[in-house]
Amino acid sequence: MSRTRKPRRESPPVVGFVALGCAKNLVDSERMLGQITESGAILSDESAADTIVVNTCGFLGSSRQEALEILRGLAERKRRGELRRLVVVGCLVQRDGEGLRDAIPEIDALVGVNNRADVVRAVWSRSRGPRPGLYLGGYLPQPWSDQGRLRLTPAHYAYVRISEGCDQKCTFCTIPAIRGPLHCKTPDALAAECQEMIADGGRELILIGQDTTSYGADIGYEPGLAGLLRHLDRACDGARWLRLMYAYPSVFSDAMIDAIAECGRVVKYVDLPLQHINDRMLRAMGRRVTRQQTEALLARLRQRIPGLAIRTTFMVGFPGETAAEFDELLRFVQDFRFEAVGAFPYSREPQTPAERMADQLDEAVKKERYDRLMQVQQEVAFAAARRRVGQRFDVVVDECSEARCTARHAGQAPEADSVCFLPGARGEPGELLTVRCTDTDGYDLVVQPESVRLPVTSPDSR
Repeated sequence: MSRTRKPRRESPPVVGFVALGCAKNLVDSERMLGQITESGAILSDESAADTIVVNTCGFLGSSRQEALEILRGLAERKRRGELRRLVVVGCLVQRDGEGLRDAIPEIDALVGVNNRADVVRAVWSRSRGPRPGLYLGGYLPQPWSDQGRLRLTPAHYAYVRISEGCDQKCTFCTIPAIRGPLHCKTPDALAAECQEMIADGGRELILIGQDTTSYGADIGYEPGLAGLLRHLDRACDGARWLRLMYAYPSVFSDAMIDAIAECGRVVKYVDLPLQHINDRMLRAMGRRVTRQQTEALLARLRQRIPGLAIRTTFMVGFPGETAAEFDELLRFVQDFRFEAVGAFPYSREPQTPAERMADQLDEAVKKERYDRLMQVQQEVAFAAARRRVGQRFDVVVDECSEARCTARHAGQAPEADSVCFLPGARGEPGELLTVRCTDTDGYDLVVQPESVRLPVTSPDSR
């Protein structure tokens, strides 16, 4: 891997970093932090920094608004003379380009998602012209790597991005316009990245991408995701759990199901965003799958992977969604009894096909439908949690306070699902415990340790 060359300058910048957005954005933040550190810049708390880098999310209106509010606050600090440079990177830059500078003139540099290595030049530069430094490219160069990261997650788990971009063309989504078409790392490159994460203490590796189930299509890797799972299962000595996120239902094959079932390190957990179940809504969303196909896939998953936990996500209030179509979705959620469900109201995103559709629903209708769906899922989830009482299973400890530890079993992904509480217990992050569930706390489980297993993070792995 090529090293980031340190720019010439009398004194290094003192850099604070603000990371926004999803797990894919988090990997970008970690990689840029590694590059900034390698360049000789000094990382600091935001309050002591003379240069601030903000990695933005541009997926939804709410995330863009969050980013703009943070940037306006930093712009005010710069006007007061508290900051020397303000560098903005990420999805919002790729989406809006120099329009961000028009909105916030105090911005000194704009770095798109395909130009993250240029963040080093952006933070070291002293130039200040009438326009900001602009680093915007249309496609991530190949080959590409996420090695050399400065991780922001706890030591015992790490995100591994297997692909970037997406070819699915859902009508509501801006990701293809921002991140471009699908492009994947090779299996060997991913194995090397996983080994780096393991050497840094990672024992749970979380495989992510905009569409993980299409893995390999652009590089001619015919075994696809199933082959990658088997490859990493063999190559990742030292990892206990490999977790699959962001699967796409229309390309989820039987070979992938078999790989999840048969690979010992791959946890029996799938994150499978479905978005809706009504056929007309699925067509309007451009999902390339029907209700019948979805139900057949879900049946195969549960039949062939014993103990599988399925997490999904639904969108409510898509343009033209009728009350009857929403009720169909509600009944589906109630009947199938997913282990975890997330939901979000449809957001009208500029330059998407859905933005131009007729019958846009009122915000109050979308909120009411969101609340009803989550109430239905809450009843399902609370009942599932109660059924866990008395069961014995393994958990990994995430963090501990004086009062309790927080942990997760294999069916719980970090930052996404419910958790397990160990009141009064003492443990170390990354420690693997065998516990018995004694109670519930809403979505969450209350557990007590029965025995201690091997630590997930060995003492000399940091």
